[in-house]
Amino acid sequence: MIADLLLAVSGVSKHFLGLRAVDDVSLSVRKGEIVSIIGPNGAGKTTFFNLLTGQLVPTSGEVRLRGERINQLAPHDRARLGMGRTFQIAKPLIALNALENVMIGAFMRHRALGTARDKAMAVLEKVGLAHHARVRAGDLTLSERRRLEVARALALEPEIVLLDEVMAGLNQSEVGQAIELLQGLHAEGLTFLIIEHNLKVVRAFSDRVVVLDRGRLIAEGTADQILSSPEVVKAYLGDGHQAAELGNL
Repeated sequence: MIADLLLAVSGVSKHFLGLRAVDDVSLSVRKGEIVSIIGPNGAGKTTFFNLLTGQLVPTSGEVRLRGERINQLAPHDRARLGMGRTFQIAKPLIALNALENVMIGAFMRHRALGTARDKAMAVLEKVGLAHHARVRAGDLTLSERRRLEVARALALEPEIVLLDEVMAGLNQSEVGQAIELLQGLHAEGLTFLIIEHNLKVVRAFSDRVVVLDRGRLIAEGTADQILSSPEVVKAYLGDGHQAAELGNL
């Protein structure tokens, strides 16, 4: 096995009655990569994430983390193995403050209250939310809730973090700040698998881009290769469009 291979997905499918939401997808992510998953709405991207993190069990195929088969493991067991995740719709515990939300993740690694609090505070500092540590999650702005989602994932001390549209709904300035945050975390050694609709963002920081359409993987390569692919243009825009249009989305 290749030493730096962190996540290996082989022929994974998920069927709901007659619908093939994910259809025979294979993917690998090496330690230190940033891999983006793009595709039109309904392509199966979030379902694919749910298969990786344990919210769903594959109909067929195999998911391995650092060589260990994790198909049947619960989400919390996958977290212990080094997999963190954010959700498309931020899901903080709105009655708890930011620090308490992050401490819940920190308890996965640290049972002592004081240690968990210190670790959570350090994570909030890292994502730029330390000054909001005592603010109820329900009172945070959308941008702050997105950062809190990232903080909760980081509190698990993961090796790979799966980000599901973490920049959705953010303005241009907030997107720039989010990119800067992710680049900083990547520089510290974190590996990322990211679902993202903003193709300019994808071009900005992805090592590789994977395209899903109707549950199937239809293309894989660098951002420039993918955003100039006629097959990808057709998946996003239909027939009769020029590849340049996709790069301008």
